[in-house]
Amino acid sequence: MPGAERPDPAELPLPPLVDHHCHGVVRSELDSAAFEAFLTESDAPAALGTTFFDSQLGFAVRRWCPPLLGLDPHCPPARYLARRREMGAREVTRRLLAASGIGEFLVDTGLPGDLTTPRELAAAAGGTAHEIVRLEQLAERTADTALTADDFLTGLADGVREAARTAAGFKSVAAYRYGLDLAPEPPAPADVHTAAERWLARRAESNGAAARVTDPVLLRHLLWSAAHTGLPLQLHTGFGDPDLRLDRCDPLALTDFIRAVRPTGCTLILLHGYPYHRGAGYLAAVFPHVYADVGLALTHTGARAGAVLAEMMELAPFGKVLFSTDAYGLPELYVVGARLFREGLSALVNGWVAEGAWSRRDAHRVAALLAADNARRVYGLGSASGRDI
Repeated sequence: MPGAERPDPAELPLPPLVDHHCHGVVRSELDSAAFEAFLTESDAPAALGTTFFDSQLGFAVRRWCPPLLGLDPHCPPARYLARRREMGAREVTRRLLAASGIGEFLVDTGLPGDLTTPRELAAAAGGTAHEIVRLEQLAERTADTALTADDFLTGLADGVREAARTAAGFKSVAAYRYGLDLAPEPPAPADVHTAAERWLARRAESNGAAARVTDPVLLRHLLWSAAHTGLPLQLHTGFGDPDLRLDRCDPLALTDFIRAVRPTGCTLILLHGYPYHRGAGYLAAVFPHVYADVGLALTHTGARAGAVLAEMMELAPFGKVLFSTDAYGLPELYVVGARLFREGLSALVNGWVAEGAWSRRDAHRVAALLAADNARRVYGLGSASGRDI
């Protein structure tokens, strides 16, 4: 009977997953084109005569999600989308999130759109949630009400300080706004003030068209402001949508910044990485304050996700790798991200146990580290952390 799949006996027992980097899902009903737009990092529709369902991610959605809505695996996309509309977005979200196996969500709230809040996301999944504050959005909100550079910089300092009281960490998308080849040292206060004046003037002249912060001096100021709070700082690295230049998103470009920021006590988490995830694993291996994940890469590589995870685990210490989905928009992406992680990890470590390279006890212990325990340690997510939303 559709919808009642039995767990694979080869799958490792894992605690509820901690998704340390994710986003809200859309509240509204989606037509076929809107749904497919979330299956790609492209900012354009699929090429004529093609579909984004014909991708590793599209196949993974069709494999794992239909049974949760009472359909057969690999049912045609049109049948799946029709079933989705029959049930309604709210019920679909509830079913899929509840079945994901994720118990805790660290939600980057910096994306626009009618998305569920961290509290709503957690309620649908029957779990808990914490906020990750996106630095660039914080700066842009502050600039919206600032009359002068002094107003802006004072407001930004207050905003970072206030966010640090309740958030689990910060995130930067400097990779999108400039690239990771930033000068590593903190910018001089006079340079920050000049850059702020210049940016605010551009915003005023363009009637908001220059609203995004892209100045490398201001981006460095944001990174260092977050680092001085002592909270974990997530950094987007590797692939994403066409808004970035992938050749400037290699995490190895952060090496000097990583060295410079170490005395602050800030933990850096390198997100995604692909196709540079091996470099991220190296950085996690040689710097004690650097951690890494391959979150979004697993979702998009689908049936090849285990190979990507294996490459990360070649060099990165097992206590330095975290799980995430980077799910955005579709609750399906939580299901797929979690399932591909579980399957890939189980296949890898079971194989190593069978070869005699690992003991079964170590396999279970390391799997729990990647699934939840590393994130709990890095973000301070004790059972009474006081930061639940």
